[in-house]
Amino acid sequence: MYQQTLPPSSKTVLAILDTGGAMTHKDLVQKSRLAPRTVRYALKKLKERHLIIEKFNFRDARQIIYQNRPLNSTESQPALV
Repeated sequence: MYQQTLPPSSKTVLAILDTGGAMTHKDLVQKSRLAPRTVRYALKKLKERHLIIEKFNFRDARQIIYQNRPLNSTESQPALV
């Protein structure tokens, strides 16, 4: 579906967040074995498509926690071009 239009790196990051739950950028780099810049690009593409959300990390304010956006039954899937 929507994953067909995503770059391979974004698909990898999305799959890691699906299985591993919320993670920081550093965690995603370690789990994916992708370059930090590639993970940043993947996160950017996922944010543009509203597939992930960013949360404030109360343990370390310098880091952001990324997680999949929960899909509500009343919420329609965003249009991807």
